Order: sequence, then C-alpha cells, then structure tokens
Amino acid sequence: MNLRPREERGTLSVEPDVYGRSHLGAPLEVWRPAGPCEILVFAAIHGEEGETTSALSQALRHLADSSPHCAVVLAANPDGLSRGTRCNARGVELNRNFPTRDWRPDPVMHRATLDAPRDVALSPGTAPASEPETQALIALIEELRPKAVVALHAPLACIDDPNDSDLGRWLAARTGLPLVPDVGYPTPGSFGTWGAEQGLPVVTYEFGQTTPDGAAAEHVPVLVDLLAQPI
Repeated sequence: MNLRPREERGTLSVEPDVYGRSHLGAPLEVWRPAGPCEILVFAAIHGEEGETTSALSQALRHLADSSPHCAVVLAANPDGLSRGTRCNARGVELNRNFPTRDWRPDPVMHRATLDAPRDVALSPGTAPASEPETQALIALIEELRPKAVVALHAPLACIDDPNDSDLGRWLAARTGLPLVPDVGYPTPGSFGTWGAEQGLPVVTYEFGQTTPDGAAAEHVPVLVDLLAQPI
C-alpha cells in the first residue's frame, strides 16, 4: 500500500471510531482496517509503557489509508497513559482484570523498574472484567473477530508467543528479539490467558529498555510492515 511522504506524517490520515469510554470518560479509539480484520494491534494497556503508543502511532502515521488488514488501538488504557500509571484511574491492573479461569482477587505485585523487587501492589479489580476498558476491549474483539492479536508491551525485550506461530516467528526475525513461550512468571487474569481460553492467538511484542528515539528506530519499521502488508 501507499506510504505518506515524511512531511505528511505529523498527523493521522484516517479518523478512528470510538469503541467505548474509560473510567474518566476518555474515548477508547480504534482505527479499523479497510477489509476484514486479520490482526488487532494494541498498545498501552499499561499506561506507563507510553513508548508503545508512540511507536505504534508513528507507524500508523506512515499509512496513507487504513491498514488493509489490521485494526489498531493506540491506547487501551488512556487514563493510565495520561497519568503515567500502570493501572487505570481506579487503580486496577487491566492486564490482570480479564475473565479467565485463573483470575484471582489477590493484589498484583508489580516492580517499579525492571531491576526492582515486586513490592508495588495493584488491584486486579473487584471482579473479572470489572473495568470499562476491559469490557470494551472484549466487546471490540467479539465484534472484529481478528485471527490474532499483537499486544505491545515493554521492557522485557522478547516476542512472547506460546503458539510458536508464523506471526510470532516473523516478529522475532524482524526485530532480533528472542521468541519465548511465556514471560517466566504467572499472569492470572491476563489478556494473553483470556485470548488462549477463547482460542484467539495472542503474540506479546515486548520492547526492550530504550529511549524514545531508540524505540522509533527499532520498532517503527517493523510495525509499518505489520500494518501495511499481510504477514
């Protein structure tokens, strides 16, 4: 598909639809594909991982028209993104709020930095799918019926694909990041677990520790290719 010249990449070429509202009322926006949705790509379910939104936005701004096959959500947790918090505005870790068989109400212990101990407590919600952002993302997926999802995260520097799929292998080859079957610790109530229970393949694309310029150089070309052409 056609890519925009550099001087036109300051804004998005296509207007999004609103698929829901956050707890604080921010629009949950989706850029729909021109054709059937093969892949949903979303960023910033953890609001503190703003580099994922920035890189995905830059990739989307390369496109002159809608992606032929990818739906795009730039910020699955806009309240957390605006506040710089991992959780949403109600203090809920959205990536532990999905209605999975292993969901549990215990606090989610999070580390403030990659090298820190897990000593920051966040809530998984009062119940599975208690949060409007979780409910809206589930409803969007039920509507779009993508064949796979790519969830952008940071900073574990890997491609987490328990299915060892063609998509996961392509991302690993393009990025040079290791392809792994899991992130090495339990994730009850996570989006990936929910997807597996629904029969929906989920590939978690984890950026490494990097600067905004580094993230753009490393990941935007990969994301442009992902959005612009079928894998």
